Amino acid sequence: YLKFVNYDYKKKNPEALRENKILHQAKREVLGFEELLSRFERTVSVLGRSRSTFENYARHLAAISLHFGTIPTELDSEQVQDYLFLQQKKSKTPSQTYFKHCVYGLRFLLKSEGIPYEYLRLPSIKHERKLPVVLSKEEVWAMLQNAKLLKHRILIGLLYGCGLRCMEARSVRLQDLDFDRKQLKVVQGKGKKDRYVPLSEHLIRGLKKYIEAEKPQDFLFNGQPMERAGGDFDNRYSQRGVQWVIKQTVKAAGIQKEVCVHTLRHSYATHLLEDGMDIMTLKDLLGHQSIETTMEYLHIAQLESQRIFSPLDTLFAKCSPK
Repeated sequence: YLKFVNYDYKKKNPEALRENKILHQAKREVLGFEELLSRFERTVSVLGRSRSTFENYARHLAAISLHFGTIPTELDSEQVQDYLFLQQKKSKTPSQTYFKHCVYGLRFLLKSEGIPYEYLRLPSIKHERKLPVVLSKEEVWAMLQNAKLLKHRILIGLLYGCGLRCMEARSVRLQDLDFDRKQLKVVQGKGKKDRYVPLSEHLIRGLKKYIEAEKPQDFLFNGQPMERAGGDFDNRYSQRGVQWVIKQTVKAAGIQKEVCVHTLRHSYATHLLEDGMDIMTLKDLLGHQSIETTMEYLHIAQLESQRIFSPLDTLFAKCSPK
């Protein structure tokens, strides 16, 4: 059975397959990598980091190990600087996400091995202060109208209607839904915290229809079984699957903004503030540890008590011919 599932998965998920292959290749070809990865996984788990964090960093460690043919802790600082320079040049996104995650992975590895950061002279990463993109309610509605499948409409409804992160939406189980109390339990969200968020009656109707049609057994959204770094299988809807749904729906809705999965969470927070929710309640619904994180949405929300307008509006009202 696993052989069949793995074959089917390989055909439909070539990118994820390449990521798994790089780990297996590093284990086979680089002396000491498997033992290093085992210690690294233990440290990541003990420190309470997520499985996806481990898998992300593990791929970067495998890539640099294969590049040099040795484990990263055997490299000197000049080799690491050359490699990071190469990754920086190859990075296509303005934020250089791949480069940053490579640095974070190496930094975490040094911490795991008890080696000071200065050993590899890793650069500090400056955090860009950018305000998030927010959709209008009309744009969210357009996404719901242009989602082709009921499954996709429910996914968008959960991301926006409950303010879920991508991993939180993928991890929703049937047992987390409470239709009587109109609540969703978000289990072990970011920071390993549980929280409850309200379920809209409109979403509950859609969820019941979806569950009756699709008959999920455990996770609300199932996908192709995916082999994880530890060799086990994960049958949740993949992160790339969720990203693909959002990308295709945004395109079909004719939205020109730069939208990602998290944009729906930003829109959820902003719209709740504009609808009159207080900042402390919003903080709890979002699962934020710090109120400062939640207060960033005050810079975006168009609140009636702090109405912002252009001087052109008053200029035309006062000076244009009647």
